[in-house]
Amino acid sequence: MLDGNRAMITLVAVGGYMVLCLGAGLWALRRTKSAEDFFAAGRRLGVFLTAFAVFSSTMSGFGFVGGPGLMYSMGISSIWILGSIAVSNLMVLTMVGKRIRILAGIRNCISLPDIAAARYGSRSVRGSVSVVILLGVIGYLATQILAMSIVLQDLLAEAGVLSDPSLALCAAISCSVLLFYSVIGGIVASVYTDLVQGVIMILAALLVFVTVLGTFEGGLAEMTRIIAADNRGAAGAWGTLGMIGALSWFFVFGVGVGGQPHVVTKFMMLRRVSDLRMVVPLGVLAYTATALLWIGVGLAMRAMALSGGHPPLASPDEASAAFLQTFAHPLLAGTVFAALLAAIMSTADSFLNVGTAAVVHDLPRAIRGRALKNELTAARLVTVGLTVIAAFVALQAGDLVALLGAFGWGTFAAGLVPVIAIGLNWKRAGALAANVAVASSIVVNFGLRLGGVRLPYGVDHGAAALAVSLVLFLGIGFLTRPRPLAWDIDKALDI
Repeated sequence: MLDGNRAMITLVAVGGYMVLCLGAGLWALRRTKSAEDFFAAGRRLGVFLTAFAVFSSTMSGFGFVGGPGLMYSMGISSIWILGSIAVSNLMVLTMVGKRIRILAGIRNCISLPDIAAARYGSRSVRGSVSVVILLGVIGYLATQILAMSIVLQDLLAEAGVLSDPSLALCAAISCSVLLFYSVIGGIVASVYTDLVQGVIMILAALLVFVTVLGTFEGGLAEMTRIIAADNRGAAGAWGTLGMIGALSWFFVFGVGVGGQPHVVTKFMMLRRVSDLRMVVPLGVLAYTATALLWIGVGLAMRAMALSGGHPPLASPDEASAAFLQTFAHPLLAGTVFAALLAAIMSTADSFLNVGTAAVVHDLPRAIRGRALKNELTAARLVTVGLTVIAAFVALQAGDLVALLGAFGWGTFAAGLVPVIAIGLNWKRAGALAANVAVASSIVVNFGLRLGGVRLPYGVDHGAAALAVSLVLFLGIGFLTRPRPLAWDIDKALDI
């Protein structure tokens, strides 16, 4: 009986989650009284809330939809993205998280451009960091909206609610819920539901992985043999992307996490600096558990398509939805889809938050030298505008969710890793080095992307842009005379 109502059960579970989001927004409205509440949750978060906020923001539509899609289309290549997590989180803890929280406390910073302006003592650096954040937010937010729309489109069609729902209609429905959730409650609505969302995602990923192991008698070993028989490279250590391309992903994702504003800004919200020692390990454990869904579903669907157990997918992004609708128990499928929406909604809200902060809080300070009169009202209006723009990009891009997400990640990494991750640990670099690094990252990343340039050996555009910006940042820092830092900033960078 459950199998006969599989699609409807899943749709009800997703609908229930969306209602929960609306309730979270209304609850958070009472706790959002100022711009500091809207952007930084009043800096009152504990260990578990922050850990799950960081984890939920990272494992999003990119991981739940795009990750299995990459495994389906490229084989083992995307393992190198997951493998970078240990490296990246160690760097975040030792190089970025502690100093961001300290600077946020001594200078009352509520955004990453606030941190950059305090570190470099420069309005121009605040402005350039704001611009690269805004550009990255549009690309990555489009990823989340596209992932939500693809999932909802599949659910509505399978449940028979609409025979052929358009992607635009599904994007409109998804964005409506997202906007209510984000505009009313800001970051408060996101972080206080991330703990529940995170637990659901972890349990769902583990149960799905168990289901994956049961789809073939030989488990992962049999899946790998089937894939290798079709394409030996896909089952090899580097996948179909090849060694250089896979290592470029390891580089941009491993090093690049130090420049992801939706991740590192969460550390500003911590109640105490000492809590960082627990936040990062908890986040790594949670991400590792959910990565099993990324790996398992992608491999299972590729093996099923090759062995005749399932028709080939029209798009790799359909891998998660197809597996859950076909092979998972209806109640598990409903739970996972709700978890997927939880991950996407959480990350989308985080991106809206940092993008809105760049427009409302930082660009006016960079251009005019002073804040807007009513930042909270302006923040809510700008949130709507950014969502509409990102939805348009999502519908026009036509890219895989994972590749669109990789572009957004690369934009942040190339523009912000030198300025934030390196700059908070190296006093010699000044405003000139920071501005040139940001400008070069935008020119290289967007130039390659818009020019349709394919780099040799499958090298990622973001990795190339990050390499260029790092070389320029370090080179200019070494060749120019360092400017004395403010005494409090100088002491903070010594801790």
